Amino acid sequence: MQRSPAPALPDWLNLEVPFERYTIDVGGYAMHVMEIGSGRPVLMQHGNPTWGFLYRKVVRELSGESFRIVLPDLIGLGLSDKPGDGGLHTVENHAAWVGAAIDALDIDGAIFVGQDWGGPIGGLAFADRADRLAGMVMLNSVMDRPREGFRPTAFHKFAAMPMISDIAFRVGGFPQRALWPAQGDRSSIRGRTRRAYTWPLRRFGDRTAPLALARMVPSSQTHFSIPALSRLGEFVRGFEGPAAIVWGDADPVLGRARGRMERLLPNAPVTRTRAGHFLQEEVPAEIAAAIRDVAGRI
Repeated sequence: MQRSPAPALPDWLNLEVPFERYTIDVGGYAMHVMEIGSGRPVLMQHGNPTWGFLYRKVVRELSGESFRIVLPDLIGLGLSDKPGDGGLHTVENHAAWVGAAIDALDIDGAIFVGQDWGGPIGGLAFADRADRLAGMVMLNSVMDRPREGFRPTAFHKFAAMPMISDIAFRVGGFPQRALWPAQGDRSSIRGRTRRAYTWPLRRFGDRTAPLALARMVPSSQTHFSIPALSRLGEFVRGFEGPAAIVWGDADPVLGRARGRMERLLPNAPVTRTRAGHFLQEEVPAEIAAAIRDVAGRI
């Protein structure tokens, strides 16, 4: 597998991610990947609108342990290619791109860690290559189709509104400029940390994905994401390997979805925290402990 040089980072940001960085081709698009360590693979997948930077504190907690940690940036986010066609952003396409990275990087016997859209995207990628998955650590995410009678959140209702949401996301840089309200500790995404989340999407023309991924969230049972999420749910319910759940109860977007994850993974120990949506910023030690626990049960 040919690795190409990664896009440059400013010095202040490069210091925050002292990992090997490179890009690989995943079906015609360059995916940015960060990697560190050796041993059992641990693929940590971020969601919308973040990038691999989100997991840096978890990586530090695992420093020196026998893990090969791989942090891919979703296509459209981070330092990966950013196609301007919003229609390309489907669960199936993202799963195919992440799956291509799993194959190209020979990630086998892996522990998968997923949060937000990173959960279903990475989960579906492994569903198509189940022999490569050894364990899971699920953070605030949804891994199945929504129940009958569900109601979209205010955030997702707003994203579905034409014109006004386009202006807010594409021109105003929403939501990456305002991640802190989703946190239990709102000071956890301030200053340079906040700047690190806005930097990859600083150019107007690079802001297609945040809105497109927000619109990937089902608004009804006929939404285009439903078939992929249904298939994912079947896979997770049938998963027999070790799993763990770490949850941020203060998450205004997915905090109440913990019960759904517990029903999908009834044998998984659950660590409840007071963290918010981007719990990697607030409780990295708890996430690292869950990874160690799963690794010890493989």
